[in-house]
Amino acid sequence: MIELRDAFGRIATDLRISLTDRCSLRCTYCMPAEGLQWLTKTQRLADDEIVRLAKVFVDAGVRSIRLTGGEPLTHPTLVDIVAQLAAFEPRPELSLTTNGIGLAGRAAALVEAGLDRVNVSVDTLDPEKFTALTRRNRLPDVLAGVAAAAAAGLAPVKVNAVLVRDSNLDEAPALLAWALEHGYQMRFIEHMPLDADHTWTREEMVTAEEILRVLASQYDLRPVGHIDHAPAEEFEVFSRDGERLGTTGVIASVTRPFCRECDRLRLTADGQLRTCLFAQTETDLRAPLRDGATDAELTELIATAVAGKQAGHGISSIGFVQPTRTMSAIGG
Repeated sequence: MIELRDAFGRIATDLRISLTDRCSLRCTYCMPAEGLQWLTKTQRLADDEIVRLAKVFVDAGVRSIRLTGGEPLTHPTLVDIVAQLAAFEPRPELSLTTNGIGLAGRAAALVEAGLDRVNVSVDTLDPEKFTALTRRNRLPDVLAGVAAAAAAGLAPVKVNAVLVRDSNLDEAPALLAWALEHGYQMRFIEHMPLDADHTWTREEMVTAEEILRVLASQYDLRPVGHIDHAPAEEFEVFSRDGERLGTTGVIASVTRPFCRECDRLRLTADGQLRTCLFAQTETDLRAPLRDGATDAELTELIATAVAGKQAGHGISSIGFVQPTRTMSAIGG
């Protein structure tokens, strides 16, 4: 059986596929208000190219595929792509990372097509803060999308929040209370150096330690640790009087990196394979695909790239350089 194994013994089984670099929001920690140059239709992978490459990865041992962006719900044929991926043998687990805008009208169709799970970004429940953070007044649409996902059977719905100093950090307990009340799984994420404006600094970033301290002001958190290769450090959540309320998670990519357990690969919307979110190099799969490469040749390119995967992202090292691509151009 084929394995995508790197020099450190890690086996890649999780693939993130970015369908588009475009997004319906302009979150301040991710994108500038204006000025990003979008990929052209020719530069982006066509649907049949996405599906073919996905099958090459699955045949090489990938067992879970997450569709990302930009915002994948802006991709007009998203439902059809999900259906094609769900028809693979072996069938991969299929998930979606989204900001939730448009999810209310498509959640049921996505479930019918074969989508298994969804992660929705909700950084705040305050309409004014939401508009300030995302530069769009769309909070009702996002919340409707989360509710629709749960109603359609995409349970448990995972909700992601990036906490920003002097903005929504103090809202962490309220976000967790909302998620617990509705049966969602809340994940708090450290802000990573992938912003388009390159203004990120470690000193200004809200750390996992700070997040847990804010949550502990209202809840008793008991650590569970990482489950399998999941990036989130899990915690059981208890009320002050000892009632178990559910769970939450913190993804501390910067201060508590989980690189040694990483099993992820990323395929950008323009067909570039990235073995690390913070990689400085990419492997072009689009050009050989369009030049007539066989599946075996594409598999060899992928295996060679994985074999050279770096030990870790190196954010804490003196020589760390932020990738030129933003998160929206890489795909979460």
